[in-house]
Amino acid sequence: MMPDNKQNVFDYDVVVVGGGPAGSTAATLLAQYGHKILLLESDRHPRFHIGESMLPFSEPVIQRLGIDWSAGNLAKSGAVFIDETTEQRMYFPLSVHRKTYQIERGPFDQLLFENAAKHGVETHQEEKVLDVSCQPQGVDIVSDKGQYRCRYLIDATGRSALTGRKGKAIQRIENLGKFAVYSHFQNIQPGEEADDLFRSGNIYVPVVDIGWIWVIPLSGRRLSVGLVVQKDRPRDCDAEALLRRYLAASPILNRLLAGAEQSAPVRVEADFSYTNQSRYGSRYACCGDAAGFLDPVFSSGVFLAFTSAARVADRVHQGLAEGREADPELHAEDDQNYLLGFNTMRLFVERFYQSNIVHNLFFEADRDPDLKAQIAQLLAGDLWVDNNTLQQSLLAGRRNVS
Repeated sequence: MMPDNKQNVFDYDVVVVGGGPAGSTAATLLAQYGHKILLLESDRHPRFHIGESMLPFSEPVIQRLGIDWSAGNLAKSGAVFIDETTEQRMYFPLSVHRKTYQIERGPFDQLLFENAAKHGVETHQEEKVLDVSCQPQGVDIVSDKGQYRCRYLIDATGRSALTGRKGKAIQRIENLGKFAVYSHFQNIQPGEEADDLFRSGNIYVPVVDIGWIWVIPLSGRRLSVGLVVQKDRPRDCDAEALLRRYLAASPILNRLLAGAEQSAPVRVEADFSYTNQSRYGSRYACCGDAAGFLDPVFSSGVFLAFTSAARVADRVHQGLAEGREADPELHAEDDQNYLLGFNTMRLFVERFYQSNIVHNLFFEADRDPDLKAQIAQLLAGDLWVDNNTLQQSLLAGRRNVS
């Protein structure tokens, strides 16, 4: 791929492929350490993306990046799980120790990408990586616009999962959400319920017979509304008709959307959940959705992107500084921490679908303040602790955590 006399000449210390939250985070932190970084994004910012509800324990990474994520975004207080058929609901306060926000991903991802450039990262947009080759002496990368050689590769390509799919290491997680269908609405009319929603910034999660609905308030009195389908879709309608059917059947959404205008096309996302069985190796590591992706019911996507990217960046810096970036086990210890967070959320989501956790646990949580606090702790992303008995129960594999 490269001439022999250039085998030991590196264009960059690290090339990061993918300019979403994970890639921009990893690139920025490595640039802060003083490394020469190239960040390649196949699309152009701003681009639409779901995953708008942030978790409070992303805040430490946000602080390291040096950005203000409050600007133009709605402060998020907590999460409200709802069953409209029984009129049950339960509120979990999340922004108790750390703040978080409901964000619009297009501008937010652009902010992160531009922040990387401000920290000295060389950024390229609309450049698609075609192939990568991680060799003992370096990494060769071919894009549709050039060739690069670097000491290390970070795969932050999201659900494209460049290295994982190349290595046939992607394994689907069955029995979680099958697909999501969603849209945005604007000009939400004044009213007690709508005013309270925008004042609190809470995410609403109504549970329905085939899955669940998200209702995320955004700045400017807009709503992101989506239906995640876990069971087989009825054969008498397509995805868009299914969304409209469930919105029409929801009293809450009838009230919230009365007089509102749909401001975005109806979109569908499928093939939600998977793991990457080769998250790291000699001279490469994956972070964010390239390492694994979960059903979005607990809003863990961007949170896991931030935390995994920071963990990978710190370890890559150490490997580069010590000259052992080719060690295939460089990330072994950190991967255990990644799996602790990922598997906690994975098991939590599985129980959501399989054990009726909302009715058996969430709606009963007011009877047990300690349990309610433990649920809120997990929902906030405070996963790397040793005193959450609910988390310990999930990880121990007990089928009934209630």
